[in-house]
Amino acid sequence: MNARQKNLVTLLATTLVAGGLGLYAYFGVMKPRAEQPPATETPGALFPTSSPEAPGTDGGTPAAPVFTWISIDVPQGRTELELRDGAWRVTSPVSALAEHKEVLGLVDELADARFSATVTDKPTDEELERFGLKPPRATVSARAYVPDAQGGGAQDASRQHSVTFHLGIENVFDGSVYVRREGDPHVYLAQGELRVLLLKEPSSWRNHVVFGLEESSLLRIELKGRKNTLLLERATTDKPWQMAQPMVMRADTRRVASIFKELNRYKAIGFPEPEWEPQVKRALEKPVVEATLVPKVGGPMRLRFVELQVGGFKRAFVSTEGVKEPMLAQVDSGALAVLEPPPLDFKSKKVLEVQAGQVEKFVIHPGGRGEPITLEKDSQTKRWEVVSPLPGRAREFKVASLLGSLEKLEAEAVVATGAKLGARYGITDSSRGVTLMDGTGQEMARLWLGNPVPDNSQRTFGRGSSEDIYELSTAALDALPLTLEELLDQGQGNAP
Repeated sequence: MNARQKNLVTLLATTLVAGGLGLYAYFGVMKPRAEQPPATETPGALFPTSSPEAPGTDGGTPAAPVFTWISIDVPQGRTELELRDGAWRVTSPVSALAEHKEVLGLVDELADARFSATVTDKPTDEELERFGLKPPRATVSARAYVPDAQGGGAQDASRQHSVTFHLGIENVFDGSVYVRREGDPHVYLAQGELRVLLLKEPSSWRNHVVFGLEESSLLRIELKGRKNTLLLERATTDKPWQMAQPMVMRADTRRVASIFKELNRYKAIGFPEPEWEPQVKRALEKPVVEATLVPKVGGPMRLRFVELQVGGFKRAFVSTEGVKEPMLAQVDSGALAVLEPPPLDFKSKKVLEVQAGQVEKFVIHPGGRGEPITLEKDSQTKRWEVVSPLPGRAREFKVASLLGSLEKLEAEAVVATGAKLGARYGITDSSRGVTLMDGTGQEMARLWLGNPVPDNSQRTFGRGSSEDIYELSTAALDALPLTLEELLDQGQGNAP
């Protein structure tokens, strides 16, 4: 067979296939519909409702139905949803909070769905099979009530409505779907979104929020990882966090809060299959990562994580206990790392443990042989005065700016711990810096400034209230008013 003959055969085969599809479309769907007698009922709402009162007597539109129960039966399984105390719950095959947005989308679709056409009012078994309605692709039952003017009517039998309908295949001509209501012989067409919405995995109707934790409500955090056990505590929720284990130190509050900010990003990516559950629960008896959280109000919450091989893959699971909605879910393995931070990550980067309002005196050390600058608050006038090297009234706003900036000063990084290590970073007793004192002259805190960080001109080594050696922002330090010219009011009382 030459090339020309091959092309001719290919063309004939393509024509036959196209013709076959056209004949199927006509004789399989369009012609049977055309041969049916006119439907006796005009297509209307999928979920028809009518209130006891005559519609529109108050000049408004009829109230939308309030759905209270929905059952979805698909090849993947059967799911029942129920509205309880204003919240949707999955009641079968498990008891769990429902995914709010998904259920609301379904409710809106059920309330608004209308038939676009009537296919036939006397379908044969052959037609039902062809439309995917024998057996159906999905069966849905729903109950709702039409509220009265005050929003009531949930217990009024005359306001209750229910419907069961079956979904068939998609109509390839316009993307609609074949539908048949129980007790109604007609076969209708409805918008295709209904089929897409209903043919979901049963687990997709469950709430996927696993954690939803707020650091601001906690008093105690215990994290047991594969390498460390970390314990954070505070007396009240308005106090800063302190690390009690594996070392004792003040903890960086922002770093503590970031644990829960990161953890809350992880949602359930699935739920263990029934045949996996025994294996997962046995593994959870010896979790690889565990968190115990004690809130200000209520009992402790416990999170247990495991990783194990199930279903042919290594998967991570978490069990939440002591929370409003306990859950056993599959999560991304990255969630485990969030609860295993290195203890040094929690070192506070707040340089000075001091409150600006409690400072009554401070000394600025210019470093080297420079003469210190001493300022003190007058006990009578409560105004700041420069005591030395040149006595005079201080610029109040400059002093307030300096003390406020020192109170808020935070390090860019912690590089070492130990006062004896200071010399290697240029931090000695003669280093430039600031000493802050109370009204009795007792030192409250001191800032030491050392050498510039090698290969990083934007940072300077420093030390504050702890023995930690920090990298500080050079720009932030340069912005501090630390010279006599900046602090002394040259006008002696005139506004600067």
